[in-house]
Amino acid sequence: MEINFVTGKGGVGKSAVAAALALKRARAGFRTILVELGDQSYFRDYFSLPSVGYQAQTLEISGVKFDLAQWSGQECLKEYILHIVKVESLYRLFFENAVTKALVNVAPALSELSILGKITSGPPRNVGPKMPYDVIVVDAYASGHFMALMNAPTGLATAIRFGSMGEQVRSIGKVLHDANLCKFFVVALPEELPVVEGLELAGNIKKVTGQSSKVLLNRLLPFSQELNADLTAHAEPALKNFSNYLQELEARQKSMQERILNSGHEAQSLPWILSSDAKEIIERLSRELQA
Repeated sequence: MEINFVTGKGGVGKSAVAAALALKRARAGFRTILVELGDQSYFRDYFSLPSVGYQAQTLEISGVKFDLAQWSGQECLKEYILHIVKVESLYRLFFENAVTKALVNVAPALSELSILGKITSGPPRNVGPKMPYDVIVVDAYASGHFMALMNAPTGLATAIRFGSMGEQVRSIGKVLHDANLCKFFVVALPEELPVVEGLELAGNIKKVTGQSSKVLLNRLLPFSQELNADLTAHAEPALKNFSNYLQELEARQKSMQERILNSGHEAQSLPWILSSDAKEIIERLSRELQA
């Protein structure tokens, strides 16, 4: 089992990168599922799908198929409990009344723990319903919420030291710390604030899981020396100004690349795919992603 968490500041293109990573792993022959977290589906609109839900559906891009699903804490918890009690009417009796729902909603980190329990339910934990995938790519929460997700097992392991619940929490934590099972990708844009926040996020992931993240600098504009020379030589002032703007933008992008490389994190730059076709964007990004 391989679990890939893709996170970053909101608006940096992490969902597209996650989809590209899922496509890349599926093309390599692995049974792959792309999972988005939360209650609102990004991929439903992005791929013009009727719906995206808890039950996986198949998505095909360039002849390569992988599954797509959306998981929330409540649905993950329900599936796990039904797996244990077997009887749905019994589940509804105890867990779908107003009092229990209120307790579940305010229980600290229960939603995050339920999601992580589902994501890590395959080997080596083998807990709950069978997970028929070799690779899970998680389009995870943005920075702050993602760290709440990562901190959930540690916090609960401190509070619950004994019993089956404590054992489950600690086993989830072990998976997150295992570099052979989990990998972390932090997506950023070549701009000051996203890079600063991305590097801070990578540092926080290292503190909690002990693992290094790969920082993906997304949406870099390609520059042509020939085009710039043509613009500079042109007599039209507006074109010369545009040439100056491109040179400044290129300098900023290179500065952000150097900043990430100097931070010690593994890094890769991804081009801005200038297309309105969602599947073409994912296909081309997947080709750019390094193994």
